[in-house]
Amino acid sequence: MTEPNRILVLYAHPAPHRSRVHRALAATVADLPGVSVHELYEIYPNFDIDVAHEQHLLREHQVVIFQHPIYWYSTPAILHAWQEEVLTRGFAYGPGGGALRGKALIQALSTGSAPESRHGAERGFSLGDVLRPVEQVARFCGMVYLAPFVVRGAGSLDARAIAEQAQRYREHLMSLRGGPLPAPFSTLED
Repeated sequence: MTEPNRILVLYAHPAPHRSRVHRALAATVADLPGVSVHELYEIYPNFDIDVAHEQHLLREHQVVIFQHPIYWYSTPAILHAWQEEVLTRGFAYGPGGGALRGKALIQALSTGSAPESRHGAERGFSLGDVLRPVEQVARFCGMVYLAPFVVRGAGSLDARAIAEQAQRYREHLMSLRGGPLPAPFSTLED
């Protein structure tokens, strides 16, 4: 029998005290065995990232989740800084850089757009367009990019809807932890 997948959740919300959705998502999975919720803004408020520690965490987990809101068509600043500092040549890519090869990367994200606004055409970009840079990071590092977990219309959800999304997230992480990973996902099919 194979060991369950260990999951590293890189939680990146610049104002977690104001985030009803992401706080609920993180709290709902924090007690799962084999799941490590790593709050980047709390740990690195001055963006002074401990690269050796972060690389150690990546080596110890088979699934990496970037959990964040969509901020200006991208990830929050700490997640950009984390990628620049941690995903180095010789570790994540390039000669000797196979530490992440075969590991899975998924985004757990929220959008302000309403659920019926599935493609964001009114803003000129689809969600797939916005996710493409992280998908490319995964490919560049030899990782398997999995379909994102998306909570749409985060600002308009009531407490019951947030609880339902958090439970759906918990179930999703439990399936990633215990079973074979789903097929790779591509935003190019969006």
